[in-house]
Amino acid sequence: MKNNIDRSIQKAQSECSRTGLRLTDKRCKVLKILLQAAEPLSAYDIADQFKTSYDESLSAMSAYRMLDFLMHANFVHKLETSNQYLACSHICCEHEHELPQFLICDQCHTVKEIGLRKQLLNELKDSIESSGFVLSSQQIELHGTCDNCLRKQAEINDTI
Repeated sequence: MKNNIDRSIQKAQSECSRTGLRLTDKRCKVLKILLQAAEPLSAYDIADQFKTSYDESLSAMSAYRMLDFLMHANFVHKLETSNQYLACSHICCEHEHELPQFLICDQCHTVKEIGLRKQLLNELKDSIESSGFVLSSQQIELHGTCDNCLRKQAEINDTI
């Protein structure tokens, strides 16, 4: 896990250098907090974790500004339905990314990032727009139950 976090941070630093963006120490720490998180975090959660992990204060407004930078750099995603953030699971990938979509477990709150083919999303967008509706976002957040929670439920049901 630590190797994946270190590789993701190195890739983010490299990508920022390549594109002329500045990944400051605090931005890097916020990214690291999200990479270590088991579930999406709010800006307030990040500010609290920042204080705990680094013994430095970080206001929620500063966290929002840093998150905005990290989102525009494609290192972080925002879950619109919950106003929470998670690190992109494809920071280290070298291939062109599909459009990120999110599978959200309503029981344990874990989020799995999957990619939708651009062609599929374009077909959906065209269908929506042909009905006279204009999309402001193509992000899809699907709620349900993850494999782990389904297994736990099945084990409980087997013991009853």
